[in-house]
Amino acid sequence: MEAITAFIAQYTYLAPLLIFGLLLLAGFNLPISEDAMLFLSAYLAKDHPHLILWFFAGVFMGAYLSDLISYWVGRILGGKLMTSRFAPKALNRANIDKVNGFYTRYGMLTLIFGRFIPFGVRNVLFMTAGLSHMNFGKFAFADFVACMISNVIYFTLYYLYGQAVVAYIKKSNVVIFSVAVGVVLLFVATRLYRRRKEANAQDPS
Repeated sequence: MEAITAFIAQYTYLAPLLIFGLLLLAGFNLPISEDAMLFLSAYLAKDHPHLILWFFAGVFMGAYLSDLISYWVGRILGGKLMTSRFAPKALNRANIDKVNGFYTRYGMLTLIFGRFIPFGVRNVLFMTAGLSHMNFGKFAFADFVACMISNVIYFTLYYLYGQAVVAYIKKSNVVIFSVAVGVVLLFVATRLYRRRKEANAQDPS
């Protein structure tokens, strides 16, 4: 990843297009970090403020279209995706059921919250939406809003504070990930409790 970022930094005027292209590849689950591309875009835009709109457009459109690619990968490949060696490790039936539950219960908030969770969770969210055949129009709109919120926040922070804010963002990502895990556990515990309650109600003995 460091070699890629160094190469991009050498070709400033082509950088927005290169970042855009790399993020598209991330949609196919290649190990391209959206967070790293956001930081690099903001870092280069700081040195070349006349290109700031191009850098933001490149990273935003790359991230957004990457999400749509992940959706269609999940929708087209379906169940075959889980047995593919290119699938995220977190993509399994148990996690898919959990994410579907979040989509059903929280809708757009699932995408908005999920975009702030690192560690490969994002692609699982998008692929699961495709696997479950979520309405594409609703997904595209919700993800556009979610992607805009996360990209504006991170790009602005990186642009204004640079490397100084990276450590704080990493810590906040860990906190968000921990909260997400807690929510998942609570969701699972609630479902198990309801099933047990229903089973006891059906069994008078």
